[in-house]
Amino acid sequence: MVAHCEDIECSSYTLSAVDTDGNVGRSTAIIIGSDGLGLISYRDFTNTALKVAHCDDVPCTTVTATILDNSADVGYYSSIGIGGDGLALISYQDMTNGTIKVAHCEDFYCTAATITTLDNSGGNSRTSLAIGMDGKGLIAYRNTAGNILKVARCIDFECTSATITELDTSTTGNLGYSPSITIGVDGFGLISYYDQSTGSLKASHCENVACNSATTSQLDGGYAGLYSSITIGQDGLGVITYQKSGNLKFAHCNDLACTSAITLVLDEVGTAGNGSSVTIGIDGNPFVSYYEIDADDLKVTHCSNAFCVPYWQRR
Repeated sequence: MVAHCEDIECSSYTLSAVDTDGNVGRSTAIIIGSDGLGLISYRDFTNTALKVAHCDDVPCTTVTATILDNSADVGYYSSIGIGGDGLALISYQDMTNGTIKVAHCEDFYCTAATITTLDNSGGNSRTSLAIGMDGKGLIAYRNTAGNILKVARCIDFECTSATITELDTSTTGNLGYSPSITIGVDGFGLISYYDQSTGSLKASHCENVACNSATTSQLDGGYAGLYSSITIGQDGLGVITYQKSGNLKFAHCNDLACTSAITLVLDEVGTAGNGSSVTIGIDGNPFVSYYEIDADDLKVTHCSNAFCVPYWQRR
């Protein structure tokens, strides 16, 4: 399904079923392609495959859908970006082999792709991809075997190989759940994720473009940080959405490295915040989509300002 908002607040929308061929649509990720149209990666359960849909129009009422990889039980936790060559790059998990793979689209429509296995060490899952200022992919993911947060930096636009770094290897273990990565205004990666062992939302700020080292900070505790999503706000600082105790929460970083953050609850109705995803609207304010379990609803929250608080104003 695709919902195309008809206003900034998304108070009305066009809803379209764009792919009904089998059991499809989990692990979705969306980006706007170089042609100005949506491009969606997702898992096809029926064919145990990675699939991509290219929108045929701006509201995405119809799509051209293509299976890119069905070599094994693949397509879990896909993430998509547009590289420096103008073509899409998709990261995802191969469940059969416990590997991280990437698909580099060969055209705007992504009717075919070059498939590469980046990390075959086993136990790798839950990818999140961003495109660096050099136009190359930077992928954060979790290694369940070592319970660590890892990062892969692509060496070329096609991501035919990558340098792999174990970014957070805290001895407390159980790190890297729900990772989400973006690129800061300093050109370095910024990653949010959940540390299960301490029940906390953490952020790792890469210390260089390759992200072979990082500064890691705890931002919120008390079982906070599941389903995290991160982007860069209009003020150049990171904003993160995540779940804590069944609530949707919002964190606004206090500095580029996100060593600390202001946090607040956005939605405490029912069990909110599952699968949260945040972006910045054309008005410069955060816009969040998420799942509310109790009502079985897709919900959106549009912030009225950069800090997502009702009482903020400039003097």
